[in-house]
Amino acid sequence: MVKPIKLSEANADFFDRVYQVVQLIPKGRATSYGAIAKYLGAKSGSRMVGWAMNAAHTIPDIPAQRVVNRNGMLTGKMHFETPTQMEELLLMDGISVENDQIVNWKEVFWDPLTELKID
Repeated sequence: MVKPIKLSEANADFFDRVYQVVQLIPKGRATSYGAIAKYLGAKSGSRMVGWAMNAAHTIPDIPAQRVVNRNGMLTGKMHFETPTQMEELLLMDGISVENDQIVNWKEVFWDPLTELKID
């Protein structure tokens, strides 16, 4: 039996910051777990971002389908209601997917470090 992850206040705050960034990803673009972690100052925290995204599928207004692995692979698809829902949502966003990977990943990639740059 797998024990549920018990969130500390610090983890809950981190998850909330992840969700704030994910809500800013524009339709037609996607980012990676690692890019979000790096933006939040947790360069090695991509796994923690993944945990946040796994928990996000029941939260309204969090476009979880727009967060994938560093190569554009739909590694989080098993956390959606159906095995094809992540791809379907990306297609509705205007993002093409082939063999569970975003087509033209380099053009679709949204980097919060540059896109959310504060002047």
